Amino acid sequence: DDRVQGLLGLNIARVRLFFSFKYEGETHACAAVHRYERIYDEPDIDTGMWIVTPSYTSGTRHRRRVPCFSVVGLDTIVRAAHLIGVSIGQYVSPQQTSDSSLDTFSRFYVNKYVDHHAFELLHHPVVTVTR
Repeated sequence: DDRVQGLLGLNIARVRLFFSFKYEGETHACAAVHRYERIYDEPDIDTGMWIVTPSYTSGTRHRRRVPCFSVVGLDTIVRAAHLIGVSIGQYVSPQQTSDSSLDTFSRFYVNKYVDHHAFELLHHPVVTVTR
């Protein structure tokens, strides 16, 4: 939603599969994504970064949580997001690697400081009220 500033107008998702299909002679490039949701409606006050968590529905079979998946067109993906695992009060193993961190942590900072474009896209100015 380009009428809303910062992450409030965007969704964060983890791409699990890229694929395409043809329908009536037209090729559609898509991605199957696991959706993430914002923890709060504003960025973290200490870091200025949004905090997100993978989205799940409560499953009925064996009471397992089921990831919320969507299929999106590649033309709806704005850019890659840089996620940092939130590990406050949590032990992080020295063997932790970047390729498994999305499966290890349950909450993530959306890093708006990774580059200029991310900052411009995700910056949410702090509104101060003076009386």
